[in-house]
Order: sequence, then structure tokens, then C-alpha cells
Amino acid sequence: MTPGDPSGGRVALVHDWLNQRGGAENVLEELVALFPGAPLYTSIYAAERMPDAYRRWPIQTSWMQRLPGVTAHHQRYLPLYPLAFGGLDLSGYDLVISNKSGFCHGVQTASRARRALHICYCLTPTRFLWLYDQYRARERIGGGLDAALRPLLALLRRWDRAAAQRVDHFVAISRTVQDRIRQIYGRDSTIIYPPVDTEYFTPAPMRQAGDYYLIVSRLIPYKRIDLAVAAFTQLPAEKLLVVGEGRDLAALRAVAGPNVHFLGWQTRARIRELMQGCKAFLFPGLEDFGITPVEAMAAGRPVVAFAGGGALDTVLSGITGEHFAEQSAACLAETLARFDAAAYDPAACRAQAERFSAAAFRTALTGYVRQAPAAAPRQAAPSAGEPRPASLSETAR
Repeated sequence: MTPGDPSGGRVALVHDWLNQRGGAENVLEELVALFPGAPLYTSIYAAERMPDAYRRWPIQTSWMQRLPGVTAHHQRYLPLYPLAFGGLDLSGYDLVISNKSGFCHGVQTASRARRALHICYCLTPTRFLWLYDQYRARERIGGGLDAALRPLLALLRRWDRAAAQRVDHFVAISRTVQDRIRQIYGRDSTIIYPPVDTEYFTPAPMRQAGDYYLIVSRLIPYKRIDLAVAAFTQLPAEKLLVVGEGRDLAALRAVAGPNVHFLGWQTRARIRELMQGCKAFLFPGLEDFGITPVEAMAAGRPVVAFAGGGALDTVLSGITGEHFAEQSAACLAETLARFDAAAYDPAACRAQAERFSAAAFRTALTGYVRQAPAAAPRQAAPSAGEPRPASLSETAR
């Protein structure tokens, strides 16, 4: 039994890869804190790219760790992740929690001798497989590579869906992901929102909002920062500050007007300060959840977000911000033209953000783990024509 473990038994954590830090790793850090000492299984680990605290964790990597260049270019090894996770037998544990956006839910949790309870905290069904057309357009995958990838993707989808049937319970991070789990895997799920550091992101006492709108984001295509930049060409009297780096920076600068300012990378303290002083935070992309809008609300500021994905769960239209209905520069500009920052109560923004705090996450997940063993696992039959293979090699036969 692990000290502080709410499950009352031996626990293993599973994570797709550890070579970059983002929202998935925020969740992982909370899981490690909830289950101290639990071994963490992952495909690869680049210690030099991750926080120093991770080096104290009992991390177990797969054989993929020895592949050349894998920690720098993990996407190139896409077909191998099902083999790595599918060959990992964790049935000796009492509870397995997979923190999944890729393939880590495919671990084996049942043997002839015993069976572990498997709870999958699903950040999203594997995007590259199930939202491939969006990914292809975003990454500009050409005809030759596209033609070569499609048979492989069909094989991986079959494996992915079969692996999902071995999970005992799914937890989703938003209504959008819950719907996706139901549509793709045929499984029900419970929503437990990801943790947001509302203790750090707080309103500034007695501070008035500034004269600028704010974006904090990686500058990559699916974040749709281009919509905001284009919208502000129609709003020359307004100012937009963009914090972040990424491959779209040069292209965005080329089309931005003088009222759009790119600040590059900023410290966490500076980001908090900018959030505290903005008229509103902008969130033009379509995200499964979206941490930064909640951070902005925790700082007492309203959010203008696209009406899709996790923003439908987090932003209350007319109370903590507004949604714009169409992912277009014109629709965003129209929403901003009638936006009045003074109409939104900072206390209401803060109260909404606290629903998604790290403390709320810990309470919800701990309660869920304690009651999950008593609940009957819900298994869905595969769709017609889709077998339930035990491994990728069986799928290929």
C-alpha cells in the first residue's frame, strides 16, 4: 500500500512520453503527488527536457528509450508505441491509472493469475488517428506521405479502439472529450476537469485593467492565433499582446498591424502580471480543455473564446466572458467590437476558475478512485466488422 494512496492498494501510473511539458504533464504531476512512490511507466524519458523534480520519480521507460533520436523526434516512431505499451504487463498491481493522449491506455492489466483495475484519465482519444484530416491540413502532409500513412492509420485505429475496450473506467477532461470517447470507443465516461493552479494565478489587489487584449500560446497552426491577428487589423484602436514562441511567428508578424505586439517567451510571473492587467484574454483555438483561459479567469479577467471544445465548459457567456460562434477573423472582430470589459465582475471570473482548481481535481479524482472498484466496468462491443485484437501483430493478421 502506498502512503497517502486513496485506492488502498498497489498503484502504477502510465504516461505516453516524457520529453515535453504541457497540460498532460500538469495532470501527471498531480497524479504523482496523489500516489507518492507509485512507479511511473512511460515509453521514453528525456530528463534534460523535463523539470528537475521528475528525476526523483521512479520512472520506468520502455525499450523505445534505446531508439536513436527518439526523445527529440518521438513522432517518427508512431507505429511502435502500441507494441511498447501493449507488451507491458501491469496486472500485478491493484490499480493502474493511465494519463492518455496517445497509446498508453494499451497496457495489459489482466493475466491468468490476477487483474488490476484500470482507470484511464483520457485527455483525448489519440488525435493523430481520429482527427487525422485536421492534422494533415495543419501539418501540410502531402499526397505521397498521406497515401503511405492511411493504411497504417487504419491499422492503428483498430488497435486503439480494441485497447480502449480493456480499460475498466474512462475519465474525460471535458464534455467534448466525453463525446469523443463515446463516439470513437463506444464507452461512457465521467468528467473530472484537469487541475489549474488557481493559487498562483490570482487577481491583483486594487489594479485596474489595462488597455490591451492578451494571448498566451504556442504559435502553431491549430492554436489559430492568425484569427486574432487578422481580427485586430479590423480594430485599429485596440491593442493585442501575444506571448509565446513557435514556428508561426514569422508568418504572423508578416500580416500583423502596428497594434499587435509579439512579446516572445515570458516568465510565469510576467504572464500572471499580464493576465491581471488585460482587458480580456483571447482564446481563438479549439482545445480539448484549455488551461490558460482558466488561469486568466483566476486572475479576475474575462475571456473571449471560440464556442467549441473545453471553452464551453469553462467560460460562462455573459458572466465570465463571451463566446464567438464562428472560427473566423470577422466573427471575432465583431465580438470584440461590442465587448465591454467593465461588464464582467472579477469576483465572478475568479469563482468560476476555482471550480477547476488543483484542489478540486484532487478531491474529485480521490473520490472517484475510492468508489470505482465497486462500480461495474462498462465494456462496449466493437462496431460491426471491427475485431478486438489482443495485440498489434494480431491486428495485422
